[in-house]
Amino acid sequence: MLIGLVLIGALALGGLLLVTPSVSDAPARARTLDTLHHAVYPGPPVPYRFSASLVSTEDHRFYYEPGIDPVAVGRFLLGQITGKPDQGGATLYQQLAKMLYTSGRTGLTIDAEQVGLGIKLYAAYSKPQILQMYADVAYFGHGYYGLPAASCGYFGVVPARLTWPQAALLAGLVQAPSADDPIAHLSVARAREAHVLGRLAATGKLTQAQAASAFHQPLGLVGGPATGCTP
Repeated sequence: MLIGLVLIGALALGGLLLVTPSVSDAPARARTLDTLHHAVYPGPPVPYRFSASLVSTEDHRFYYEPGIDPVAVGRFLLGQITGKPDQGGATLYQQLAKMLYTSGRTGLTIDAEQVGLGIKLYAAYSKPQILQMYADVAYFGHGYYGLPAASCGYFGVVPARLTWPQAALLAGLVQAPSADDPIAHLSVARAREAHVLGRLAATGKLTQAQAASAFHQPLGLVGGPATGCTP
């Protein structure tokens, strides 16, 4: 039975890859989105503190998964069998696919398409390229599209100068940017920041003491781009 399920899964995945489009135009799509939102493209290199925060909280297997998270897929399939669906977690590849290719569309077929596109993004682009496109097109709330705009808008600094608490807060915004907007909902945003710092500690990027110290550092919210900070 197990072998049969594996074969069925392999055939389904192969079919999925055949019907999903090429991702060779991903950078062009990212540029189009940034032009539409008056954002910088390409943005500056993604700083380590932000990439570590994003990966730790959104997709901690990012550096060794094949575009999809087999563990999350297994949980989802088990949930379907047991009648207790577990939606799992979309990888950064799948999240980028959603932003570039399937924005505004939902449903199981769209989820499947994002899986196929995620695998193709994994095969076509390096991890720094994936993180760069992600940071360039992600929405961070308060009208800020792309990491440079969010960094300047919320904190008045360029991305390279983000502190750990600032980077953690921004990484925490990508799932619910409007609900977690620190200008409109500071307490909610701080709770999300604490979660991200906890994930940084759990994945070994920070110690527990460093994470706790970071949470008590001033955020430096400015609520608008500071003079000299160019997104």
